[in-house]
Amino acid sequence: MLSSEPDEPGVEVLTDHLVSQVRSLVGIGDETGGLVSSAARLAERRPLLGTAPPALHLAARLREAAGPAGLTGEVSAADGELAGYHRALRDTVSRYQDGDREIAWRFNGQETRT
Repeated sequence: MLSSEPDEPGVEVLTDHLVSQVRSLVGIGDETGGLVSSAARLAERRPLLGTAPPALHLAARLREAAGPAGLTGEVSAADGELAGYHRALRDTVSRYQDGDREIAWRFNGQETRT
């Protein structure tokens, strides 16, 4: 995130905005986790389409589409990608804040010695 008008040339990272995005990702991750559970339950159900061979075939295809190779797998993969992005963003914010604190500490330490 860049501020609209930095005081000096360069890049200003607005950690509050990044922390807000991390929180948003946590909420999205929770929702995605719920979708994974719903898709898994859907894959476990046997559709009530009757016992005729075409109905059994259709029921099997629906369960397959909702299963690990279908909807459940896709949503699980999206959840994994989201979790990875969340971890990367959280780690980046944390490293930036740690670096910022280190620079502030060094700057304040040099000021008190002079």
